This record gives sequence, structure tokens and C-alpha cells, in this order.
Amino acid sequence: MMKTSAFKAAYGFNRDEARLGNWRAAPWNVWAFRHVSEFIPTARIAATPGLIEDPVVDPEDLLRQKFSLNGERITVAEALRETSTDAMVVMKSGRIVADVHAPDFTLQSRHILFSTSKSVTSIVAGILRDDGLLDFDELVPRYVPELKFSVYGDARVRDVLDMRVSLDFEEVYHDPHGPYARYRRAGLLDPCEPGEEPETVVAFIAGLKKGQGDHGGVYHYASPNSDVLGLIIQGASGQRFPDLASERLFQPLGARQDAYVTVDRAGTPRTGGGINMTPRDLARIGEMMRQGGVANGRRIVSQAWVHDTITGGSSKAWSESTSASWLPQGRYHNKWYQTGTSNDAFFALGIHGQWLYVDPRAEMVIAKFSSQPDAIVDDAKDFNLALFDALAKIA
Repeated sequence: MMKTSAFKAAYGFNRDEARLGNWRAAPWNVWAFRHVSEFIPTARIAATPGLIEDPVVDPEDLLRQKFSLNGERITVAEALRETSTDAMVVMKSGRIVADVHAPDFTLQSRHILFSTSKSVTSIVAGILRDDGLLDFDELVPRYVPELKFSVYGDARVRDVLDMRVSLDFEEVYHDPHGPYARYRRAGLLDPCEPGEEPETVVAFIAGLKKGQGDHGGVYHYASPNSDVLGLIIQGASGQRFPDLASERLFQPLGARQDAYVTVDRAGTPRTGGGINMTPRDLARIGEMMRQGGVANGRRIVSQAWVHDTITGGSSKAWSESTSASWLPQGRYHNKWYQTGTSNDAFFALGIHGQWLYVDPRAEMVIAKFSSQPDAIVDDAKDFNLALFDALAKIA
């Protein structure tokens, strides 16, 4: 690990300045996104025992390549700097062709996925559906009885998966006092406010109110839905989410490094945004999806579920939402985004620039971790999508 003095020379701050009150803010997020377990309690998601990572694949040839963006020619290296990249893995035809690491990032470094966690969690839900343990058309309380009298009482599992729960909740990332800030504090992502009574994620979710309209309508992005999915998975399986994810996804996948998920004071896993893992292991999840649910010659999730995830969903639910402005032809289904473009690409996305992007036609998978200063910037999303399109041609 880089010495503190060398780290300050590289990044301009001392890493011991990062703490719970500032860990998502620049510049401290550069270090904190790789060390979340030092701020927040976590549960282990065990990797496959005994597997060792192959050496780093030199990215220099790729970094020098140029592509056109908004009428200008820029290098891949410049694009990665512009998007505050911490690490990127590029796979072509099942083989790693480049590992990009910022200073102090190694093959063992685990980085928070933020909402890319939602897409990983949905794979576990797909596995349970294949097992006959989870029915997407059932109401949520069948699996989570404590939400029977909540807004989720008449919502289907399918509504949770597709972000079509009618919910009076907005994700306002920069409001320190609104409902989203309270949600973060319930998940132990922020320190409690003075005099505030601590609450759990389940208690927060149970108090949410219904929005306008019925469930199953327009796409409405709300992270609590994905924590509810984690509760559904635990209720359907009778297992803790991190144990089940290890047994049914990470170990069959051949994950090389343990992952972990943040938990609240009651031990509830933050499946909506708390998974932390290495970029190579995330890329392996993308490759499994590209291969229709198979990794290492072993079926992890059914081809039918993968096909439905990357081709199904409601175009109308998406087009009538505010998100359609940045992805006009897109859809959202089973917590994965579809571009709707000719390459049939699909992806997982998290705030501050976390991506798992799959281009089936180019046989390409990209896992990209970033520490962008702002949580959400549509221009940055467009920039990254343009970079990925370029990499499909030049990698």
C-alpha cells in the first residue's frame, strides 16, 4: 500500500482526513470508496477458495488510442482522467485485455458499487426464481411480512424489480436534511444528526408513503426498492443475503477476492447500494451475463432469465419517466438498463461513476470504478457511453 506521504503527493490530501461525515465528497472519496469497511459495518461475501488472480494486463497500448468525442480527438487516458476513473477492466471475447489502475489501486482493492449493487442483487433474485422459491408476480408481504401494512403491501415483486412501485420518495443527493438523507442515516452511511433517534432501514422503508397512481406504472427510480429486494431474497430463501450471494453467485463465478456489503444497525444488508468488490470480479459477472448465465462451464442463472433481463421490460414505463431524456431508447428491467441501440448493449450503473457495461455484439465487457465529485451528471453518463462505444472498436 502506498505510504501516506506518497498518497498525499498523488492526490493532494491525507487519507486519514476521510471520515463518515465526508467520505462521499471530493477529494476524500478517492480513498474512501476503496475503504468503505473502515467507516460502515459490513458483512462478508466469500469468494471461491484457493483461486489466485492472474497478473495485471498492461493497458498502455489501449490508453494511447484516440477516439472522437464532440468533434475532438482524445485519448482513452484523457477520457479516463476526465471521468475520475479509479479502475477499469476491459474484457474481449472472455479475455481480459486491459487493467487500468489509479495510484494505490491494486488487484485486491475493493471499491463500492453504489447502485450497480442493485443489478448484482437481481441476479440472486433470478437464481431463486429458477429454483421455484421466488415468484415475481407475488405481493411483497408473502416474503417480507413486516411490510404488509406499508406502501409495499400491494406491490408485486415485479414492481420492485422494475422500479415501478408508486412511491412518494425522491433521491435528492445533495439535500442534507430531506428523506433521502434520512434514508442514508438509517443505513449508517452518514452520522446521525444531533438528538436524532436512530432507526433501521426496515423501519425507514415501512414508513414510506404511496405516490400518485398505482404500482406497475411509470418507471420511478427509488433505491429503497432494492433494499426491499434484498429482504425479499432473504425471506424467500431463508438465508442471509451475503451468504446466499456467496454460495450461489460469487463462488460459482470464480470470484478471486471476497466482496462485502454494508449493513445497518440491525444487520440488514444494503443491497440497494452497499456491495463492494474488485473490478475484475465485477467484470466476471458481466461476462457471465454476456454468456447467458454461464461461467466456467457452470450454469449460474437460467438463460431465460438473462434473456428476459436484457431484452424485456416496458418501453412505455421508461419513455414516460424523467430518465428518458438521457437514454431515449432505453428500458429498465430486473434492475438492469438497456440502451435500446443497435449493439444491444446493457449495463448496471451507480452514482459517482460506477459501471458494468456489456456489448454483446462486440463481445466486450467493461467494469469501471470512479470517484466523480458529483453523484449524478448526465453529461458524464453520456461521456462514458461514448467511451464504451469507442472501446468496442479499438480494444
